[in-house]
Amino acid sequence: MNDLDVLRVFCAGDGRYGNPLGVVRDGRTCPDDTSRQALAPHLGSSAPVFVDHPPRGVAHIRTPGTRMAFAGHPLVGVAWLLDIEELQPPAGSVWARDDGEFTWITARPEWVEGKRTEQYASAAEIEALPAPPPGEGWLYAWAWEDETAGRVRARGFPRRPDGAIVEDEATGSAAILLTAELNRALNITQGAGSQILTAPGPDGTVEIGGRVRFAPSREPAAASN
Repeated sequence: MNDLDVLRVFCAGDGRYGNPLGVVRDGRTCPDDTSRQALAPHLGSSAPVFVDHPPRGVAHIRTPGTRMAFAGHPLVGVAWLLDIEELQPPAGSVWARDDGEFTWITARPEWVEGKRTEQYASAAEIEALPAPPPGEGWLYAWAWEDETAGRVRARGFPRRPDGAIVEDEATGSAAILLTAELNRALNITQGAGSQILTAPGPDGTVEIGGRVRFAPSREPAAASN
């Protein structure tokens, strides 16, 4: 598909790591649920995005098994790609901004479904976890690297029955949930080395940001920034 962009979202400072994201900029190429569901497993990411109205930021997020009302890393990626101030996923209006290095979106923690966080005693324990850990349900395992500075070490495990995704490299929605639970700004290192920044807002929202890059193996269809 010539309108497919492949990004990496929540990259480290040197541009490495990040969660892969496939974005279909023109959703009219596969407008119905059946065609999108069939295409989703082949787009190279856990939650690809179909943009149905770029100027208004209308976007729909898919997993290989279902449609999602909200997801963090796909919307950060789309905000960077389209360079617009507001996105319209099914969950509601998402405000976006870019400060030159990081792209930010503002979302509500109550939009995050099906995930739970669990604190461990040390970053070393997080590093030592098997992938996935025993148990059921989506787990965001985390520990303080430096509590005073708000630095967190985390790993995300979908623990889906089909085992299609063993570990998520960078999970925006789980980071939003953790930020709301702790009610403080966080600098999260997740997975192999991805970086996620967050900050709680006064109205119960959470702002989440990260670096976005085009995946090195793909050429952009028509870069907007």
